[in-house]
Amino acid sequence: MRLKDCHGFSDFRELARRRLPSPIFDYIDGAADDETTYERNTKSFEKCDLVPSVLRGTENINMSVNIMGQKLEMPIYCSPTAIQRVFHHEGENAVAAAADKFGTLFGISSLGTASLSEIRERYDGPQCYQFYFHKDRELNQSMLESAKKANVDIMMLTVDTITGGNRERDLRTGFSIPFQLTLGGIFQFAIKPMWAINYLTHKKFSLPQLDDYVDMSDGPISIGRYFTEMLDPCMNWDDVATMVDYWDGEFCLKGIMSVEDAKKAVEIGCTGIVISNHGGRQLDGSRSSFDQLSEIVDAVGDDIDVIMDSGIQRGSHVLKALSLGAKAVGGGRFYLYALAAAGQLGVERALDLMRQEIERDMRLMGVSSISELSRANLRFR
Repeated sequence: MRLKDCHGFSDFRELARRRLPSPIFDYIDGAADDETTYERNTKSFEKCDLVPSVLRGTENINMSVNIMGQKLEMPIYCSPTAIQRVFHHEGENAVAAAADKFGTLFGISSLGTASLSEIRERYDGPQCYQFYFHKDRELNQSMLESAKKANVDIMMLTVDTITGGNRERDLRTGFSIPFQLTLGGIFQFAIKPMWAINYLTHKKFSLPQLDDYVDMSDGPISIGRYFTEMLDPCMNWDDVATMVDYWDGEFCLKGIMSVEDAKKAVEIGCTGIVISNHGGRQLDGSRSSFDQLSEIVDAVGDDIDVIMDSGIQRGSHVLKALSLGAKAVGGGRFYLYALAAAGQLGVERALDLMRQEIERDMRLMGVSSISELSRANLRFR
């Protein structure tokens, strides 16, 4: 199987599975506990049907959207994710270059393996910074100042990770940073030698945003343990309000799931929220983002940019979310599988196929621009 054989989400997932050692694939593919929320995220779209209109003349399609002061040429963006260098040696640079080419948003994570300033200097497209709030307040201030200095367009504070989700696949394989694997995990690396060759012969793994503050000399740390031991469980609305005031720009909260929290985000001056359950990787049993979208849009949609992620696999999913009132959607696994499969070329193909799906589905829906989508073209079973 090669990149040219990938025509959708499941194909990229399969190619990534074939090329990655299973501990790394399972880190991308897995979720919390029994992974029921992860499965529900995509299944929730199946309860919603699109009602197309015909004879509308859809020769020219405009799928651009505006969110938090940024124009995106397509309504889906590459959600910031951690440790991309582990999935493919091109890492964040591959995703940033692909997003730049397609005119959509890309983000660097606090757990990114490329430096914020490096990415900002290389690519001109809209960028956000995914901020994790640490116990070390000096580190928090340093990251805020670095993002300001780099002129990042959007600050995106993740608020659903005050402790780590129970990701049992990682526990079984021993996946950690740096690697400390079980015997079964070591065997999986041995039978996928090309990944190891590329990993060892390219730029050394590092976490540039954290290197001066996080000491890993005592041994490897799992992502779950990182969340639990290093992130601040005491983070509260006053902390966030202080950050919003300091940032004095586009500020987004990622991980909002309740109407009450959405209203509070508006109250303290946020300009965007991402309805997200972290792709099912934190609280298993959480409601799906799509199921929660309409009531949050109804409550605050006129006051703040409402974005949705978790579960997006198809262009039709994007159109359903936009029809319910989301301004844009984010996706993680849809481009991470592609990155793992083929680096920048893989991400470009994933974005191009998604763009084609959205354009084709808009024509079939009888709409020429995103603004024509509404709840009138949806029915729920």
